[in-house]
Amino acid sequence: MDSWDQAPAASELETLVAGALAREIYGDGETRPGSLEPGEPDEHRLRGEGRLPGGHGLPGESRLSGEGCVSGGHGLSGESGLFGESCLPGESCLSGEGRLSGGHGLPGEGRLPGGHGLPGEGRLPGGHGLPGEGRLPGEHGLPGESRLPGPSRQAAEPRKTAARDLPGAPDSLITTGGTESNQLALLLAREVYGGSVRLVCGANAHHSLARAAWLLGLPEPAVVPAPAGTLDPTALDETLTRLPGPLLVAATAGTTDAGLIDPLPEIAARCAAHGARLHIDAAYGGGLLFSTRHRAALTGLDAADTVTLDLHKLGWQPIAAGLLAVKNPRDLTALRQRADYLNAADDTEAGLPDLLGRSLRTTRRPDVLKLAVTLKTLGRSGLGTLVDQVCARARELAALVHDHPGFALHAPPAISTVLFRPAGATDATVAAVRRALLTDGRAVLGRTRLDGRLWLKATLLNPATGPDDLAALLHLVAARRATLVEGHTPR
Repeated sequence: MDSWDQAPAASELETLVAGALAREIYGDGETRPGSLEPGEPDEHRLRGEGRLPGGHGLPGESRLSGEGCVSGGHGLSGESGLFGESCLPGESCLSGEGRLSGGHGLPGEGRLPGGHGLPGEGRLPGGHGLPGEGRLPGEHGLPGESRLPGPSRQAAEPRKTAARDLPGAPDSLITTGGTESNQLALLLAREVYGGSVRLVCGANAHHSLARAAWLLGLPEPAVVPAPAGTLDPTALDETLTRLPGPLLVAATAGTTDAGLIDPLPEIAARCAAHGARLHIDAAYGGGLLFSTRHRAALTGLDAADTVTLDLHKLGWQPIAAGLLAVKNPRDLTALRQRADYLNAADDTEAGLPDLLGRSLRTTRRPDVLKLAVTLKTLGRSGLGTLVDQVCARARELAALVHDHPGFALHAPPAISTVLFRPAGATDATVAAVRRALLTDGRAVLGRTRLDGRLWLKATLLNPATGPDDLAALLHLVAARRATLVEGHTPR
């Protein structure tokens, strides 16, 4: 992807997914964020009624939590996918009346062999379509309504205003992951403030934030204490009072160490009182949005100017699967660049979408495809079920650790990360146990240092994990510790 004409399907799919996920955080003016439940009225459209040249939908009538279905019209877990009325396969269609293989659709009414559609009403040999009503020899179509050879109509019909283009409509950009999203958030803040901003973050913040400040030539970040593993709002207030602006506060929803969530409402209130911009790194915890049971843990997320998501974690995606959600899309104007071969002014004025302002990269993979497939197949309830399962497994592991005399538990899990250590072991032994399990090929555990001690870290992300797996993990750790002699641990 680098220009719409080279990747029309991927570009439109990215717009759909980016807008839908942004509204999961910020809402769309008609509903509070994350409030759509299975069975609620399908009133929330993905993209309004915007159109591409030739009248092709920029998804138009597709909806959130509407009548979409999976496999022959049957929804997963009794609920449709995020793309509303679009369905796969059977009677399903992705926005519009176009069809693939036996009536399954992509936007528009164009057709592939057997009457299956791509956007528009253009045709390939046998009447199969490409976007628009334009024709090649033999009546085969190219985008728009121009024809080759024969009379040519070069001007494309400008698309109608889409929901993403409306003032104040939230949006998001696809990134390679949390690190790029955090860097992009600092870049946007710097440009909003005219060229400089100082980062204020907790001692628990992800390392990528400080590195982004360094890469962007920003002042040294101000680090606020996080004595209980989360940013202290009182200390934040004192820091914001003391420092001159402009300031960008970065909070965390799902710390790397323990999966803890900063007190987001209190932090947002302090930012509002001091006129500071707020970014929330929810790379890990953002997936809680899909869960009815756990969504409330992210209360206050919608107060952020920007939010980092990474569905590589609680979205079960292979890398790359990051996003940066932006409350005010006008902030994205700082990313606009002009390259005549990619986004000539007359093309964009005629309605062709401009991709250069939607990424720090130029040529990039259509990573949105896998996100769309997952969201379409599982929907919110399907993903929410997976979130609930891994969070439940983490609580079960924590209970096993708590009840086992040979282990010490750091704290009950906030999301799906459990910190524990062999009781009475030195830090050197804890580190040696972890390395031994790794090199033996028996278990891969993380490590983190909190409260002055080293802890083993188990982050539960596999919904298929069962009680026997959890018990086996503890048995492996205990057995490996027993083979090590205190004071003589191998390197």
